Amino acid sequence: MGDYQHQPVLLEEVVEAFNIRPDGKYLDGTFGRGGHSQAIMACLSPKGCLFALDRDPEAVSAGKELLGNDPRFFIVQGNYADMKRYVRDWGVEEGLDGILLDLGVSSPQLDNPDRGFSFMGDGPLDMRMNPLQGVTAADWLAEAPERELARVFWEFGEERYARRIARSIVMARQHQRLDTTGQLARLIEQTIGRREQKKHPATRCFQAIRIYINNELAHLAQGLEAGIESLRPGGRLVVISFHSLEDRLVKRTIREAVRPGQVRRNIPAHPDLKPVLKQINKAIRSSAKELSVNPRARSAIMRVAEKL
Repeated sequence: MGDYQHQPVLLEEVVEAFNIRPDGKYLDGTFGRGGHSQAIMACLSPKGCLFALDRDPEAVSAGKELLGNDPRFFIVQGNYADMKRYVRDWGVEEGLDGILLDLGVSSPQLDNPDRGFSFMGDGPLDMRMNPLQGVTAADWLAEAPERELARVFWEFGEERYARRIARSIVMARQHQRLDTTGQLARLIEQTIGRREQKKHPATRCFQAIRIYINNELAHLAQGLEAGIESLRPGGRLVVISFHSLEDRLVKRTIREAVRPGQVRRNIPAHPDLKPVLKQINKAIRSSAKELSVNPRARSAIMRVAEKL
């Protein structure tokens, strides 16, 4: 599995947000390398339990190796968007006490060039969360029409030069297939140049391709709804997002469950619709102390809501 280190973001804040019941039942919907799961497990009694999901088979293997001998821990390879089915299979009829979704890509995925998520090391253009399922980024880039490329870069990466980059990809692939992260990153840099000091010009397109290939926003929308339904009254939903597209969706979903039917902030919620959640605190960001040891946490935003 390699020696890729992963530092869980907002670790203390997650544990505090859950207000953990020692005998409770919790779900880590994005196990990663288990940092959050270990912290939650440390707060549980022998009667408590933690269920975990991850799309990545390497993460599931890491989970079994790390916590597989603990009878309070259960992990399967799966998508948190399908959590209702897993919760039913686990026999949690009364609902969960807490659900964690830590979105985005883990450090082991980013740091392993073979996974193709990052342009920091040259590797195959894969980008699939589950490398055994779906279309690779390279295959999509080889076949997608120019208009579709531009739409994805704009919609999922908010890339202002989406059309220009799409056109360059279409022209380049007529001569040579784009098979590596280095090829794509260099092409984007040659197309639009370096316009931001602290951000590589390929950052937004890599994000967009990853989101599109893995259908992340659709799964997030489905997972948030499933999560709300799967909580018991008093159970808490904790979501950590890493970019504005994710956070907007999380914020909107929580707001609509807190004030159903409210079109604008200064207009009352619909009187016939009852709130499903209550918001706990405002958005939480990483402390300066955490950022000093884990710079990747700089874009993390955590939102917390409680089931009514």
